Formats: sequence, C-alpha cells, structure tokens
Amino acid sequence: MRTDHGGGGGTNGTEAELSDSLKTFGAVLKALREESGLTQEEFALRVRYSAAYVAKIEQGKRFPPADLPGRAEEVLGAAAVKVLTAAAKSLTRRAGLASWFRQWAGVEEEAISLYAYECRAVPGLLQPEAYIRAIMDRRLPPVSEEHVERQVTARLDRQQLFVARPNTTFSFVIEQGVLARRMGGREVTKHVINHLLDVGNRRNVEIQVMPIVQEDHCGIDGQLYLAETSAHQWIGYTEGQRSSNLISAPKDASVLLQRYGRLRAQALDCRATVKLLEQMRGAL
Repeated sequence: MRTDHGGGGGTNGTEAELSDSLKTFGAVLKALREESGLTQEEFALRVRYSAAYVAKIEQGKRFPPADLPGRAEEVLGAAAVKVLTAAAKSLTRRAGLASWFRQWAGVEEEAISLYAYECRAVPGLLQPEAYIRAIMDRRLPPVSEEHVERQVTARLDRQQLFVARPNTTFSFVIEQGVLARRMGGREVTKHVINHLLDVGNRRNVEIQVMPIVQEDHCGIDGQLYLAETSAHQWIGYTEGQRSSNLISAPKDASVLLQRYGRLRAQALDCRATVKLLEQMRGAL
C-alpha cells in the first residue's frame, strides 16, 4: 500500500527539510513557553491540548495544529505569537507525504466533504499509531527507523483534519475483511477498533462497515476517495501499486459519487457498525 495508507515513497530532501522545520518550530515554542515561566503541563492546560501532545510538538515529532498560535496568544502574548506564526509558515503538512499523494492531500485539507471506501486497509485518517507501525514493519523493501518515524509523524499530523475541519463531513466505508485480517495482531486490531469507535463519536464523522457477505456489493473496482471543494466541485482519487490517479473530470467524479452512494446503502448503518465492532473486539 502507498501514500495515504502506507505512508509514501522513499526518503527525499523535502522530507528532511520538513523534519528540520518541525524541530525548529518545536524549539521556538519551547523557548517562548519557558520565557513565560510555564511548564509543559501548565501551557497545555491553558491552550487546551494534552501535555503529551505539546511535548511531541516541542520535540518536532508532531505537526502543530493550525489553531495553536490563536490559542497561545492569551498565554504567551501577541509578540510571541507573531514569532510562532512566522515559524509555522515554514511548515507544510504535505511535505512529509509521498510525492504522488501531495496533490490529493492539498484537496483533502480544504474539502468540505470527504468520503472514503477502503477494501485494502484502514483509511489513513483512521489509523492509530500502532497500526501505522504494523504497516511500516511489513513494507518491502524494508525502510530505516528514521523513515518510519517520519512517516508515522506525517500520518498522525494528517489526522489533525478532524480538529482543524470541524465543519467538514467525513464518511468512511470499510470492508469487514480489513479488520478481520488482524494486521499486526490482536492487540493492534483492538487499538484499531477502539480508535474507530472513538472517532466515530464525532458529530461530523460517519463510519460504516461493509459486511463480508453482501451479494449486491458494488465495490468490485476497488477503493475510492472523494472530496467536495468549497466551490462544490467533486474530485476523486484512486490508488494502485506505486501509482495514483486524481480524477477531476465532472463525469468521472460523478461515476465515483454514484458508486460511493450505493456502497453506503449496502454497508451496515452506523449503529449496526458499532455493534459489529464491539462484537469483533470482544472476540479478540
């Protein structure tokens, strides 16, 4: 699997630049926090993030959320926030992703609706860290530990979309077989199911499981992603072995939209999905 699901291609200069920029931003935030006489725990409480999350931002291991400067203004002061905002301008979430995925990532960040059907893996936006690492551990050819850490960071940073885009509608249809496979083992699968149940509680997120037995299944052509832009244009995205396809022609995007609508109707509804996930978790 590639891009959204596997984390992207090999190491490149852009990824190294992103890593350095994240560390620089983290160092700036730490210096400003310490200058204000605050511990990580005190700062985290005031900006309404967990202390662990703030620690990882300061260590350059997490992409800072877009609203961090705004939340920090009352805590650090306007002058400090100007410095923080300037440091943030050197960052781009897309730089840590595979080159062929970045264009879709840009669409994804601005979308007012995001739909995903997956028959191969849990969608990248829904992958907990343990699952991401399980995927990376099985990648061929093998990758370095440094590369794994960059890809884990990039994937988890993308998931900040749920926080940054509270008015975006997210819809996911996932094949039951993806979870039944138990990628990474029982404990990893428990993490995945717990994460799906947790994210599915968000008001703007719908998660549906496609049962293994479904005679009217229309997903034979494989996974698909759809995004609605602010101009109400639909754009599709599909992916194969070391390749991807951005679909912007209205007639082709319409085909994917029709198929996704049918897939949603064929999958279990959200309540039935929760019941099935709880049953699967209990059987582990």
